[in-house]
Amino acid sequence: MADDMEEQERNHHHSSSPTPPPPAAPPPSSSSLLLLRLMSKRRTWVCLFIFVYAILLSSSWNLLRSILSWYKSSSSSSYSSWPALYASVLLGVVFGLLSMAAALAVAMPAMLVTWITIIVLLTCCGKPKGALVVEGRKITKEIAVLVLKILLKEGNVVAAVCAVLGYFALVRRNSEAD
Repeated sequence: MADDMEEQERNHHHSSSPTPPPPAAPPPSSSSLLLLRLMSKRRTWVCLFIFVYAILLSSSWNLLRSILSWYKSSSSSSYSSWPALYASVLLGVVFGLLSMAAALAVAMPAMLVTWITIIVLLTCCGKPKGALVVEGRKITKEIAVLVLKILLKEGNVVAAVCAVLGYFALVRRNSEAD
């Protein structure tokens, strides 16, 4: 009886066809390799941060100039400090949004490294692929919510500081002009 089982097992191994190897992935193009090599460098991220911040500043420069020109026109016709308050709040909002966008550009590489590290550690712990997908989605949501909370808090701090400094600078400038 044991011989029959061994013979059936041998026949089963010989009769089952081996699974074909998976098709080979096409080699990455030279442009994608260059992009990957560039994005892995720290100086690339620093340059990207400076570039994003420069674009944000230059695109908002006209907005800042229009806020200040509105303040000049409204402060000359009124002796109230309300125009300075409005202008300083608008300036604070603009600089708060700029700081949030620039901080997000800097935080992206750290978020990606954190996310990849956690996924790799979960893989090394023996999690099945289905569980990795579920855990990956949870981790992505948690990281995004945490970053959003931090960005909003820091953006609000920058906006408040810029608004207060802007208010005092505008009021002082207005009193010096009188």
